[in-house]
Amino acid sequence: MKRPYAVVLATALAASSVLLAGCSDTGQPVDFNAGGKGDGAARAKPVDDDTLMPTGPKSDFRNTRTLDDGTHIARATLHGQKSGVTGSVWVWAPKEYGDPKYAKSGFPVLIALPGGLGSPKEPGGVTNYWVGGDIELQENLTRWTAEGKSLPFLVVMPMLNPDTLYHDASDIPGSQKMGTWLTEDVVQLARANFRTFKSRDGWAFMGSSSGGFAGLKSVLKHPEKFKAAIASGPDLAPDSPLWAGHQAEKDANDPAKLAQRLLRKGGPDVYLAFQAGSREGTKVTAPIHRFRQTYGKGPIHTALQIIPDGRHNAWDYQKGMAAGSIKFISDQMKAPVPSGS
Repeated sequence: MKRPYAVVLATALAASSVLLAGCSDTGQPVDFNAGGKGDGAARAKPVDDDTLMPTGPKSDFRNTRTLDDGTHIARATLHGQKSGVTGSVWVWAPKEYGDPKYAKSGFPVLIALPGGLGSPKEPGGVTNYWVGGDIELQENLTRWTAEGKSLPFLVVMPMLNPDTLYHDASDIPGSQKMGTWLTEDVVQLARANFRTFKSRDGWAFMGSSSGGFAGLKSVLKHPEKFKAAIASGPDLAPDSPLWAGHQAEKDANDPAKLAQRLLRKGGPDVYLAFQAGSREGTKVTAPIHRFRQTYGKGPIHTALQIIPDGRHNAWDYQKGMAAGSIKFISDQMKAPVPSGS
């Protein structure tokens, strides 16, 4: 059930790219690697055993947008060592990341995934619309953190499809290994450049439409690595045309079958915040209700945020996040740990 997200967002993304092009610091290097190898802070002992200082090597991040509070969204090209995939990844660190009291602590990571194709052909080369100033995900997270609704997440925003085909965030035989890219290479980029947590308590996804599927499936497939997901208007079954002739591999990436496996194993516990707009109708809400009724038990904890008058778009889904979904996952994850020195 793929929807034309790229078309819906085309005009807004084009406007965003024009705005970005006019920023004087666009394209300038951004170094998020505080506490990494070669940094004096790296000699400091982490505040706890779960904190992982940046492992390096540093990525070549270039600024794409500067927020009013001085924080930056920056882009790097990632050459995935395990997947062999090359693509863009954007990152953002909240202002708390630079606070000296958290200089020895890891931060939770939220991997934000776009819907549709991720707009691979939009002006400015934008392939993940969560980076845009029109949507303002980062500004909203800043506000939700101040309001006590959200943890101060590091946000990692990778491209989700390397071409104009849907890859279902999976290693489909004969195609690029997008499952490995997302759950291993993108994770390693975050660990290389940021203070993160070793445990799954510091790792979550959010995504809309096919991005919601990707995040949901990744948590259910790798619950030892990821703890939570916000899945907004998600697809609930793999449906890439690339699966033809590969039923066994398709089944191994089906959220329903992955949920069955997790229930049989009895854990670890995962937390899945579903979202849907009231104007999306039963084609979106009915599969969510069925999934929750069938699998939302034992180690699989679910919530559902119905967004009044909400449609299938990123702006309305953020209303649901503010109303409860971001707090649902934040309450289950690890916050940065302050230190006295």
